[in-house]
Amino acid sequence: RKFLSIVLKLRETMSTKGDHHTVPLSVLLKRESANEKIDSPELVHGQFNQSKKGEDFTFVKTDCQRVMGDGVSTFSVFGLFDGHNGPAAAIYTKENLLNNVLAAIPPDLNRDEWVAALPRAMVAGFVKTDKDFQERARKSGTTVTFVIVEGWVVSVASVGDSRCILEPAEGGVYYLSADHRLEINEEERDRVTASGGEVGRLNTGGGTEIGPLRCWPGGLCLSRSIGDLDVGEYIVPVPYVKQVKLSSAGGRLIISSDGVWDAISAEEALDCCRGLPPEHSAEHIVKEAVGKKGIRDDTTCIVVDILPSEKLAASVPPPKKQGKGMLKSMFKRKGSDSSSNIEKEYAEPDLVEELFEEGSAMLSERLDTKYPLCNMFKLFMCAVCQVEVKPGEGVSIHAGTANCRKLRPWDGPFLCASCQEKKDAMEGKRGYLLTHT
Repeated sequence: RKFLSIVLKLRETMSTKGDHHTVPLSVLLKRESANEKIDSPELVHGQFNQSKKGEDFTFVKTDCQRVMGDGVSTFSVFGLFDGHNGPAAAIYTKENLLNNVLAAIPPDLNRDEWVAALPRAMVAGFVKTDKDFQERARKSGTTVTFVIVEGWVVSVASVGDSRCILEPAEGGVYYLSADHRLEINEEERDRVTASGGEVGRLNTGGGTEIGPLRCWPGGLCLSRSIGDLDVGEYIVPVPYVKQVKLSSAGGRLIISSDGVWDAISAEEALDCCRGLPPEHSAEHIVKEAVGKKGIRDDTTCIVVDILPSEKLAASVPPPKKQGKGMLKSMFKRKGSDSSSNIEKEYAEPDLVEELFEEGSAMLSERLDTKYPLCNMFKLFMCAVCQVEVKPGEGVSIHAGTANCRKLRPWDGPFLCASCQEKKDAMEGKRGYLLTHT
């Protein structure tokens, strides 16, 4: 089987348009052997916390398994939940979000299809978690940074102001989450006001305004979260989602609450723990942040090293110094220094590859898909809450959009009536907001 694979690769190389030089058999054999070793990286993680309010919670579950048509796949999950107005929303989200995400993925997908389905499943899982929690009439809320690592693919979904950053082994800093603070995100301010919310600072009387920009009613300084029933539906649970594929050299993830990022930059966080294992790194980052501004808030950090198997015992090596163009070059394949050195040309590793990025708060856009419906969504199931929808009862996600005239009545995905109301409220359909206040 391996020999046939090599022959096919060799034949493919020889048939490349206008390029008749072949890859040496020794190179292909090395690549086959290397692929077996690096197909699944090793993950080493550590976390640390200094608590002031007791509203930060973490979720770590490594070596999760799922059975697929092409074998058994493993993945790991890391979550950070920074609660406010009490811990209820953070605890509920910690206990339910993963199951809600996984429930939104059809069971019969192969590995590549499963990874491709994750971004939309994360959106559905966040919205279902928020919808279910609000039915319990709790008024607390939580930010969420939720990370799933499957092989070399890292998928991150986030609402609020906790953040996840990546330092690839090749160097540079890559942001995998968005900051939904109204103070710094003009696009989110415009969306909230367009949906009927008011954005302004706390008025202490006499025209004096203090503090960060907040959404009223409620006074939340974030535009996206899970929970926060008292603020309004324009504070949405629809996450920003980023999905990237690392090279086989791996990298380091830092997932931290705003207690860290209010005090130190991403570069400072990475520099203060350079060369340390994840457990000590997380502690150093938290203590560095607290040392600068004191313990003003719960301060939590998770560090994850994604490493080739043979590098398990070592931490991520110090990256090479990179110029300002690093972020742009991270998504390109390195070129060889010499076209005559074929072995070097084919041994050069890939850099970080961006697979998916979307931050829209519009649920109709986020659940739309270019993939065949049968592969991505279960027919006659609500795409958010996964309840069974009888033929004719479900509402297409495209209903009321410009595309709806071009689609057939059975084109999905579909929402149940309850989730359709939730979508309309989040997308600023004032009729729903006015009749449910």
